[in-house]
Amino acid sequence: MNVNEDYGELSSIARQGSGSACRSIYGGFVKWCMGKNDDGSDSMAVQLVDESHWDDLVIIIAVVSSKQKETSSTSGMRDTVETSPLLQYRAQTVVPGRILKMEEAIKKHDFESFARLTCADSNQFHAVCLDTSPPIFYMNDTSHRIISLVEKWNHSEGTPQVAYTFDAGPNAVLIARNRKTATLLLQRLLYCFPPQENDLDSYMVGDKSILSDAGVQSVADIDALPQPPEMKTPNQKFKCDVSYFICSRPGAAQKFLPTRATH
Repeated sequence: MNVNEDYGELSSIARQGSGSACRSIYGGFVKWCMGKNDDGSDSMAVQLVDESHWDDLVIIIAVVSSKQKETSSTSGMRDTVETSPLLQYRAQTVVPGRILKMEEAIKKHDFESFARLTCADSNQFHAVCLDTSPPIFYMNDTSHRIISLVEKWNHSEGTPQVAYTFDAGPNAVLIARNRKTATLLLQRLLYCFPPQENDLDSYMVGDKSILSDAGVQSVADIDALPQPPEMKTPNQKFKCDVSYFICSRPGAAQKFLPTRATH
């Protein structure tokens, strides 16, 4: 359509659909600017860096549930704005400073700061959901177990190995500092959340080669995984609690695909 995207026109149009849509126009790391206009026309996303800036990162998503949410993001945010005192404090006092720190961490490849900020902001977002009247419960017991798994590992290493973040739902987005760390993370996830019998192929979506890196070719290999040393309670396994995992990386922007005339 020959839209000039230099000034965020596509992003502002996508914003009318959702905040997620306006951010997904670009690749790499993206910042959603709040804007000042009453009509929201300047509420749009801008790209901070492209996907090649920090290509060591590996993302593993634990899909805990693909069911429709009891409370949609739109209605939930409306209720939160109207009833949560914590949201006002978060928006006015916490978020502006965190955004600046996050931009700096991304530019400097400072994974420790990046991970701490990511986890803290995710946790506070869900604290705001609980502060809403009536309270909103997006995460579930499996979400909490994944947080505990990551926190125990990070604590045992003395520095963050993995960042976690949850949006308005129970699914975990886990960001590892590199491929080696992602492999160790996957081993921990598979130990705690093994798949159904003989159902390994559909249990990992995306870059399946990470299974080989983790030494996993079959469900029997998962059964043979040792208990992670930071886990003090034996046999903490929750089969079927995770629907499947996705292995990915920071993604690219939209691409122009020339069309061919059809008859």
